[in-house]
Amino acid sequence: RPIVDIIKQAFPYSLELGMRALIFATITGVLLGIVAAVKRGTKWDTITRVFAVIGVSVPSFIIGALLQYFLGLQLFKWTGVKVFPITGWDSAASKLLPSFALSFSSLATISRLMRTSMLDVLGQDYIKTAKSKGLSQKKIIWKHAVRNAIMPVVTVLGPIAASVLTGAFVVETIFSIPGMGRFFVQSIQAQDYTMISGVTLFYGAFLIIANLIVDLL
Repeated sequence: RPIVDIIKQAFPYSLELGMRALIFATITGVLLGIVAAVKRGTKWDTITRVFAVIGVSVPSFIIGALLQYFLGLQLFKWTGVKVFPITGWDSAASKLLPSFALSFSSLATISRLMRTSMLDVLGQDYIKTAKSKGLSQKKIIWKHAVRNAIMPVVTVLGPIAASVLTGAFVVETIFSIPGMGRFFVQSIQAQDYTMISGVTLFYGAFLIIANLIVDLL
């Protein structure tokens, strides 16, 4: 079969998984970073930083295996209800665990970056001026601080978007998702160099396009 046909068949699954993971990681990471910066030195800040260190340190396929064991197998033993299927991509519930496993590392990176950027912005003179004018904390944070603090996050979204999709190789395999990662792993095992080259070229082009879009933004 032509590699283009395989990509057309498999990429929609990888794209959906990657987009779910990217959206979840971006929204949750930004919110956690804001909370950690605003509540600096509190238990919320400590929890967020510990969470970020774990997320950066532990690979996505390890997170996926732990989710399968605890939320898939053990939860089923305790409740008798199959809440989270551990394989497949045929229902809304089956898409939750792989999406979270893939997003965990990116979420941690974004939250750390957002926290650092927010702390820097909150110490700027224009924030002090806004406080002296009597503006509420909510308005200062969302209207003045976040708009500037989020710029570094936007900058790294290009590489993160590419890494989320390329990092889905092993995640797709352990969750039995019929995406490009599954074909890529199988092609490595079978030493199918043509398939490996085709997928690598495709993801290389995707990375370039993602970086271009981020630069334009």
